[in-house]
Amino acid sequence: MLNLGIITTSDKVWQGRRSDESGQAIRDIFSAVDSQVVNYEVIPDELDIIASKLAQWADEGSVDIILTTGGTGLGQRDVTPEATLSVVDKVVPGFGEMMRTRTFSTTPLSLLSRAVAGVRKKCLIINLPGSPKAVRECLEVILPAIPHAVEIIKGEVTEHTAPGTGKD
Repeated sequence: MLNLGIITTSDKVWQGRRSDESGQAIRDIFSAVDSQVVNYEVIPDELDIIASKLAQWADEGSVDIILTTGGTGLGQRDVTPEATLSVVDKVVPGFGEMMRTRTFSTTPLSLLSRAVAGVRKKCLIINLPGSPKAVRECLEVILPAIPHAVEIIKGEVTEHTAPGTGKD
């Protein structure tokens, strides 16, 4: 069972001017795997607030993975990657690289995403874009690797067999 934390970083959603469709998209996708949402919050696009929430949830130990949505673009208030990088112990570049690479064929604008991923203590943190469509497309690419990554981070597995291949 994966214990999820979902953080939507969006000034408009935080102010109540827009609904959180991207956070809901994450919930919908993870409902198909053995998981539960244990923490959920909408916060403004403020670096210190984002970093503090990421660190708090990871340090509490109740979530295996924190998925953020929003704040990964080139806008002046898009600071989710910087907040994430300020709190992680290890960077896991493959998640962001694959999301951008695999979604490029659908939209060349995926190159503008600055999404990052990393590990803090025993928690995987992954930034996702802010649009529901992009959340779905990106999770389709990375979801197969997430359970194994969490097992490794938690020390539950030491062999690294690629899912579905039977090969290292």
